[in-house]
Amino acid sequence: MADILRSAKPLRKAKYVCMEGADKLPNGYYGTSIKLNWAMDPNRGIMLAHKMNGEDLRPDHGRPLRAVVPGQIGGRSVKWLKKLILTDAPSDNWYHIYDNRVLPTMVSPEMSSSDPNWWRDDRYAIYDLNVNSSVVYPEHKEVLDLASAGPSYNVKGYAYAGGGRRITRVEISLDKGKSWRLANISYAEDKYRDFEGDLFGGRVDMSWRETCFCWSFWSLDIAIPELENTDAILVRAMDEALSLQPRDMYWSVLGMMNNPWFRVTITKENGTLRFDHPTDPTGPGGWMERVKKAGGDLVNGNWGERHAGEEPAEPEPEKEINMKKDGVNRMIDLEEFKKNSSDEKPWFIVNGEVYDGTAFLEGHPGGAQSIISSAGIDVSEEFLAIHSETAKAMMPDYHIGTMDKASLEALKNDSTPESDEPRATFLQSKSWSKMTLVKRKDVSWDTRIFTFQLQHDKQTLGLPIGQHLMIKVADPISKEAIIRSYTPISDTNQEGTMDLLVKIYFDTPTVKGGKMTMALEKLALGSEIDCKGPTGRFEYLGNGKIMVSGKERHVSSFKMICGGTGITPIFQVLRAVIQDKQDPTSCVVLDGNRQEEDILCRDELDAYEALDSKKCKVVHTLTKAPDSWTGRRGRISEDLLKEHAIPDGKSMVLICGPEAMEKSARKILLEQGWAESDLHFF
Repeated sequence: MADILRSAKPLRKAKYVCMEGADKLPNGYYGTSIKLNWAMDPNRGIMLAHKMNGEDLRPDHGRPLRAVVPGQIGGRSVKWLKKLILTDAPSDNWYHIYDNRVLPTMVSPEMSSSDPNWWRDDRYAIYDLNVNSSVVYPEHKEVLDLASAGPSYNVKGYAYAGGGRRITRVEISLDKGKSWRLANISYAEDKYRDFEGDLFGGRVDMSWRETCFCWSFWSLDIAIPELENTDAILVRAMDEALSLQPRDMYWSVLGMMNNPWFRVTITKENGTLRFDHPTDPTGPGGWMERVKKAGGDLVNGNWGERHAGEEPAEPEPEKEINMKKDGVNRMIDLEEFKKNSSDEKPWFIVNGEVYDGTAFLEGHPGGAQSIISSAGIDVSEEFLAIHSETAKAMMPDYHIGTMDKASLEALKNDSTPESDEPRATFLQSKSWSKMTLVKRKDVSWDTRIFTFQLQHDKQTLGLPIGQHLMIKVADPISKEAIIRSYTPISDTNQEGTMDLLVKIYFDTPTVKGGKMTMALEKLALGSEIDCKGPTGRFEYLGNGKIMVSGKERHVSSFKMICGGTGITPIFQVLRAVIQDKQDPTSCVVLDGNRQEEDILCRDELDAYEALDSKKCKVVHTLTKAPDSWTGRRGRISEDLLKEHAIPDGKSMVLICGPEAMEKSARKILLEQGWAESDLHFF
């Protein structure tokens, strides 16, 4: 790399080499930076590679060209290299800033999320690897038969350090670190320093270079009786800068670069010794998993195990929101409950408590139908799964009593037998129905269309235009029910199947992935899910007629604002308008996304506009637009709304997208003169 940079004649103020790869990720192209003086230092061996072991790079190794930065974390060795840029400051690439950092241990996830300056401080960026070691033999889950074992066991492993520093010692302890013994170390890299000649088409000339970048291999014979008399093997390494592996882990937001002593536990059972590594690379397992399940604290200085005489820690009780009204002691039996469970007076049950939903009928976000559907039944599961803490805190105002245990049991068993007659429509408002996953189509790296089979080929879903259905899926790990609302993209008249467009929210270094979307991602073909509905305050009746919270009104146009998968309810209404040639309603769609590939249903949207540009106008805007993008750039802004969503007293704004986008749009629209009643958020 130094040869290339030297030919560019860097300016005096150039301090960093920024690199950008061709791999396009959710937050743009991958990029990072290193210091220019490192790249120019021949001892550091930083290079641009197009071959490996005499062969052209393979695609997964970065063909045709990649950076190789020895002694530093892999994230600095950019693959599929496109650009080298000399700058006076570290890279401003999203992946350089928000990945590969060790923030101070007192910085919580909330602090790091609310203040981006923590991420932009280059002192916390990871460059050189830290000193580390690992045990290879005994292997994880290896079982040693004492009857057939020899006099000793040869424990083996590897160790490495960063920045070209040599590992100078590896130490083993069998008594929790009270005493240590030195292991033997082999430096395979040194064989190349002594070699003179050609290798893989190039001249080997390493005799002058002092830096060490490769693993060193260590070993130590330990007597079998010593292994019998201990419960763990501990290993630590030191490099030539006297950097020593710490005993304990260092907590940070991303959890990266932890290098505590490597510990292999030993369990004695039935004449054998069983060895367990900290984790199992093939799945759940390892002694750390066992400690966590037992409620142990992995950073308590004793590897999560209780110290002698220490009492087990009391688990912190979960904060429970009181949903009962103080002073209400009324007992309600099944007969009284049934008498007062009607569309006009919907009583329902949550956790054995009875609530009167009458006051919810007017303004409930899920629409009156979701309350009416709850009348006369126990809705504990779905209520607790989908309602916020704020909603739960409101419940005492509607609490009227407690159902006695006998009535609760009777209600549980009071199920109406299902008819053998096939239903014309699938959805039922008061009970869950099963549908089967029969197809999965990848729209992009994180977006899928799931196709579900209904109960028979002639059955339609039965979902009014603009409304939603509830989906219930079991969490793949805890098996607890996950319930969320979705709007399918399939036509309301489609028979036999339903198509669901879902963006998968995967785990990131700072944020857990979406429970429901991750569960759907792991669903195998042939799996069943439960559905119930419809829900929602809004319904499009056609020809400009709408129903909002049970009240009918007429509009001449829709201003539709959406982002990401928020397109789905918008798309249902737009399709209904466009497919009905007699419908005079006009629609403007403002669709905001990050990148071009994030635009969902794009072909259909553009086709509707091409079919009738007076009836349908679609405006795409991107916050991370490529150079080739000719459309609008930026977020859905005040200027964009002023241009395309002018209040006229005859229109309605339909909005669905990320929370930040919805809040921003609401504020701007109200300031521009829209009435609150003319804004509908799905």
